[in-house]
Amino acid sequence: MVGPVSTEDRVGTDASVSRRSLHVEVLIVLGLSLGASALWSILRIVERLTRAVPLGQQTSSLNNSVTPDRPWLDLAYQLLGIGLALMPVALVLYLLARVAPVPGGARHALGLDLRRPGLDLGGGVALAALIGIPGLGLYAAATALGLNTQVQPANLAGAWWTVPVLVLSAAQNALLEEVVVVGYLLTRLDQAGWGWGWALAASALVRGSYHLYQGFGGFVGNVVMGVVFALVWRRWRRVGPLVVAHTLIDVVAFVGYALLKGHVPWL
Repeated sequence: MVGPVSTEDRVGTDASVSRRSLHVEVLIVLGLSLGASALWSILRIVERLTRAVPLGQQTSSLNNSVTPDRPWLDLAYQLLGIGLALMPVALVLYLLARVAPVPGGARHALGLDLRRPGLDLGGGVALAALIGIPGLGLYAAATALGLNTQVQPANLAGAWWTVPVLVLSAAQNALLEEVVVVGYLLTRLDQAGWGWGWALAASALVRGSYHLYQGFGGFVGNVVMGVVFALVWRRWRRVGPLVVAHTLIDVVAFVGYALLKGHVPWL
């Protein structure tokens, strides 16, 4: 039998929910989403490092066609994958609204709304430049040093829907990662009594870990991105700018690669 929960183990915002319960909830949410991706990614990097081929000569392929000979079916696969990948976003919004509810409602508390479009768009563009340009340099350096795989961001068969699907894929990545690993995780860890430094480190390390399949450059770059995004979240309390920035970075990578592949020798 489980004994009574002490007063110290209660969450201040909702006395019916214990810190232990919030920790369990966080583990379940991560286990169903990006935490699971992190675990698979750790196994993936171990598998890569134990190959006969050096890490720098390996490739990581994203946004792959499933049935390239049947574009209509491939489109269905891509759209279904994007839609299902957003279910953890719906889950955390549901939980934040009903379990230890956040003031003002989940979308309002996370800044996933249209109340401040200027901040979301302007801040997002600035963040994209701040993170994206140095990120390209880090990727190039890590790949040259053999610490990262050669990332192929877009490998869909050429079709009329290729670019729109890549844009949707970029937006899906942004919503999933920023809502779950920044807005939700930092909110719940704060409610569970974590210090800010520990919560920031957890968020950044989770982000870096699910990019380990790319290599150590992908890990380090995304840890740095996670630290910056967490600090921005703390300042503005909005995931809107983070979603915009992440979407722009991925759109440039996905669409740029798809359009330039075969025309630029080093791609």
